[in-house]
Amino acid sequence: MLTDGNAFPAPGRRVWAVGALCRAVADALEARFNPVTVRGEITGFSRAASGHCYFSLKDAQGQVRCAMFRRSASLLEFLPRDGELVEVSGRLGVYEQRGDLQLVVESMRRAGQGALFEQFLRLKAKLEAEGLFDAARKRELPLLPRGIGIATSLGAAALHDVVTCLRRRAPHVPVVLVPAAVQGAQAPGELAAALESLYRAAERGTIDVILLVRGGGSMEDLWAFNDERLARTIVRSPVPLVSGVGHETDFTIADFCADVRAPTPTAAAELAAQPREAWLGALRLLHERLREAALRRLDRAAQRLDQAAAHLGRPSARTAQQHLRIERQAQRLRFALTARLQRSEDELRSLREALRSGIAERLARATRDCERIALRLQLLDPRLVLQRGYALLTDPASGQPLTSVRAMHPGRDVRAALADGEVDLRVATRGVNPS
Repeated sequence: MLTDGNAFPAPGRRVWAVGALCRAVADALEARFNPVTVRGEITGFSRAASGHCYFSLKDAQGQVRCAMFRRSASLLEFLPRDGELVEVSGRLGVYEQRGDLQLVVESMRRAGQGALFEQFLRLKAKLEAEGLFDAARKRELPLLPRGIGIATSLGAAALHDVVTCLRRRAPHVPVVLVPAAVQGAQAPGELAAALESLYRAAERGTIDVILLVRGGGSMEDLWAFNDERLARTIVRSPVPLVSGVGHETDFTIADFCADVRAPTPTAAAELAAQPREAWLGALRLLHERLREAALRRLDRAAQRLDQAAAHLGRPSARTAQQHLRIERQAQRLRFALTARLQRSEDELRSLREALRSGIAERLARATRDCERIALRLQLLDPRLVLQRGYALLTDPASGQPLTSVRAMHPGRDVRAALADGEVDLRVATRGVNPS
């Protein structure tokens, strides 16, 4: 049986208010450690609009959250990046609003490149020496792709951004999506397999360009795109490949191997698909030019007839016959040019109607696909299960789920996740397993 783990303190024992406890811990840290200098590797670095910088320092044994306010950040002599090894000086304290341990950094200097960044540089130098980054092997993107392939995660925000951009700019171009994990140990293999599947589609003539995309994150989050096997898969692409990984300041090995590097996933979609309105405008311009050229040719032919008639004066019977023959030829030419112009107008009108109908059909199909994906993702939400009265029991220390009554010895602390929050419990007695 489970019971609430909170108990009344023994008489005479002090009861702390939460804020008072946080301040007491902060005072103890101030007296014991500050000022403090810490050496570690940067991860999760971000700069807010206010100018303040937020990141974490980590090593193999631990991690601490850090904040560097605008005044101190303005004195930096370099731009910190994820994976860099640095030494920082500051004051250790408690951020009382969340009860988090926080290091307020006052100064920072480089202490090395960091393990991940050094590994990145070694692989980059190796592949560059083999010629995988050579500009001579990079290809131009097609102006009018027959189809666009995308390799990314179904749950990634980058997929929504790319699909929205393509729907706006080129809804008539079909899209082939092959999902793959974009983060974690299995991600490089899944991304390489997704690209191989798109390569087969390209060889069948289904697609003319491939987008490899993922949203921003720390160096650890983007590490799957620094894999050697994935890099060698990218350079074997039979069609131009665009890498749109992370934000504008993020660089991965995939960016160097791709034919084109885009600063963001949305920018990758914009590079791959020219706006439909631009092509329709070009068709309208060509139509007007053809019409004006035909009219000018007719005007020149009529002018030549007038000049011939004035030069001949009153024509003889033979001259009249030649004049009549020339006039008939001019009339046939006028009819032919008019018919050709009408056929061009009909063809342009048919092309516009075909584009409109094809765009509407593909847009409806893409909308239905997105709605099905959204419904599938919604059905996978674990909160739906919790709302039915179930609870998820975990070990508060390790976060591991507890699934057996044998692990529920009396006095053990247990954390229960319900539909609207979490509650800490303590095991009072252990029942008998009905099996």
